[in-house]
Amino acid sequence: MKNSSDIGKSAEDYLESMIILKEKNGYVRSIDIAGFLGVTKPSVSVAMKRLREDGYIEMDKSGLITVTDKGMEIADKIYTRHKKLTDFFVSLGVDPAVAEEDACRIEHDLSDETFDAICAHIEKSR
Repeated sequence: MKNSSDIGKSAEDYLESMIILKEKNGYVRSIDIAGFLGVTKPSVSVAMKRLREDGYIEMDKSGLITVTDKGMEIADKIYTRHKKLTDFFVSLGVDPAVAEEDACRIEHDLSDETFDAICAHIEKSR
């Protein structure tokens, strides 16, 4: 069973990176996204155009990016999954760097049912 979001892993990664960068820097620019994700500026430009056309982000004249409510819904979901999965893996004894990488790999593909079961397990364990 697929995730409720069908916008694609790449778009989800871009949206997630935007809320992380906004928390860290107070603003989001394409160049910061490129550095954060380790992709080229032209790749970011293509992705930003698509995200803007689909209503997930807005960009002002100075190049500052704002995630719309529609985009924030997806970004928050993926970022929450990322944080919870990372914490869960660390609690199992996984090295934090490995836990972070693994969470990033599966945060998109994990079904809502399995993710909810992991969260319920974490709550019971506390």
